[in-house]
Amino acid sequence: MNSQDAVEYIIETLKKRGAEKVQCSVMDSEKKELNIDAGEMSLFRTTFNSGVGFTIYKDNCKGSTSINKLDKDSIDGAIEDVIELADSSEPDEAYDIADYQAPKSFSTGNSVANMDSMYDRLSEFSDHTKSTYPKVILEQAIIDFTYRKGIFANSNGVQFGLEKGMYNFSPMFTSKDGVKTSSFNYTGFSAKDLHKPLKDYGSIDRLLKESEEQVVSHQVPGKFNGQIIVTPDCLDDFVSTVMDFVTDIPLISGRSVYKDKLNESIADSRFTMHSKPRSDELQSNYFITGDGYESQDCTLIENGILKTFLLGIYGANKTGLSRSVNDGGAHIVDSGNVAFNDLVKSMKKGVILSRFSGGNPSDNGDFSGVAKNSYYVENGEVKFPISETMISGNICSMMNNIVDISKERINFGDCIYPWIQFDGLTIS
Repeated sequence: MNSQDAVEYIIETLKKRGAEKVQCSVMDSEKKELNIDAGEMSLFRTTFNSGVGFTIYKDNCKGSTSINKLDKDSIDGAIEDVIELADSSEPDEAYDIADYQAPKSFSTGNSVANMDSMYDRLSEFSDHTKSTYPKVILEQAIIDFTYRKGIFANSNGVQFGLEKGMYNFSPMFTSKDGVKTSSFNYTGFSAKDLHKPLKDYGSIDRLLKESEEQVVSHQVPGKFNGQIIVTPDCLDDFVSTVMDFVTDIPLISGRSVYKDKLNESIADSRFTMHSKPRSDELQSNYFITGDGYESQDCTLIENGILKTFLLGIYGANKTGLSRSVNDGGAHIVDSGNVAFNDLVKSMKKGVILSRFSGGNPSDNGDFSGVAKNSYYVENGEVKFPISETMISGNICSMMNNIVDISKERINFGDCIYPWIQFDGLTIS
């Protein structure tokens, strides 16, 4: 059964079986992957996957399932399962599906991988790392090209087609000098093509250089209250946490620290962040929300003001608030007016935070975790890489205690971030 036939069969069959509302997606994917393990080219493989997912609402009760086969027997079995799930679930009038929108198809990237380019770029990256950074050990480096083609449809007449081809690269590495080793680090990017060396995407080359520097690290000089400069590689950990507070579950439960903050200030007035899944500035785009609406770009925080909650249909219906025009992510943070080097020069005592290992913050925004691959700064000078160092604070206070934002930004293909300097953190 092909994708179109499967979608039509699932929706029609479930409607005949009593489902008032149905949404369904069918997606086929092909991934071509090249790996480096322990510094050597080790693997080439091609994998295929078919995914079918559908959700029904029957008497205001929900059933949802997914399978990875497109044959009729498998689909029929899944249909029985999803009806049973709906019949055994609790009703909720907030359940719904997307309203009718005109049929549309979306396409981005290529449909076929350039395997020669993938191999050449990965070999070039391996050679560059060995010759330029001899202390660096490439634990693993994976480059893949993933092509996805599918359909999203629902019983209100929504039908969207999607084709997306994207290269992804993710190296993981550490450095060793005799018996001394650095903490491991990793990074990555997404791109529609491979028109330049892999080291020149994102912040890859900078992190390789820093990895060698971090073979010798020291503890910070005691516990103190100071500043941190969060790098573009680490910034997503913090801004995504902020946006998690304005999604369905925290807002429905009333536990969100920002539940009454729509169109009010939640950050320094110099901070502006957009969610732009359709932006030409980003290589990796998305076009359809999880609820089945065509996604649109929006501004999440403008000059410190919270401009939107990230609510889906269910969250909007439960809270009485507006549905978001996208699912979030695809973050683009506006640049500031200060060069990164000047951020460092202005810092009396603090840390350049490149990687953060910590749990989810508490409901009030308190957090703590370990700084990894990071640097101690004193009187405007980078003194040394730091060993296991704790950073703690409150994410809400932190967003209001921005010292400055860098002119420079890093484009990772799916997000664009600057360096941001924050005050009022506890470092120990």
